[in-house]
Amino acid sequence: MRSISSTMFVSLDGVVQGLGRPDEDTRGGFTHGGWGPRYNDEVMGRVLGEGMAQAGDLLFGRRTWQDFAKVWGRATDGNPFSELMNGATKYVASRTLDDAGDWENSILLRGDAVETVTALRAQPGGDLAVNGSPSLVRSLHAAGLIDHYTLLIHPLTLGSGLRLFEGPAPMVELELTDSVATTTGVIIASYTRRR
Repeated sequence: MRSISSTMFVSLDGVVQGLGRPDEDTRGGFTHGGWGPRYNDEVMGRVLGEGMAQAGDLLFGRRTWQDFAKVWGRATDGNPFSELMNGATKYVASRTLDDAGDWENSILLRGDAVETVTALRAQPGGDLAVNGSPSLVRSLHAAGLIDHYTLLIHPLTLGSGLRLFEGPAPMVELELTDSVATTTGVIIASYTRRR
């Protein structure tokens, strides 16, 4: 059975919305978009690179997949992250997409995310890595499908915005397996779900 890992950039108060750009995700009147890049450093790049090198296939929710397809899908900059993202098999869980042809090597998982990902997880193949996609992560978390979490906890509070765990969620115990502090104060914490 494939394992599923989730990597999320999160503020100290749990916000996961609009990390990269001011216009990335303005739902709900969110005005703090672009809060993450100023915290990037070599340590973060190294840790994320190591994680991506171990990842098998990628798993996305619709909104994140569409955003990444625009940014990464057209990248020709020679960046190893671009090459990895474009070359990897990408699964997109969606109830509304008609097809996944906008980004090479993408496969649409149409229907209920928990059902389609459960079926995918049972198939032979590489492990699955979810980058971003907070709505998908919340659903998979509630269903007990995520095995490993990497949280990049940024040293700021935003006060508003979509949070990683909003609404009812089951109690889940996690074991800290690694932690690294970056030069900008981000704590990269890796956890494994206790069964």
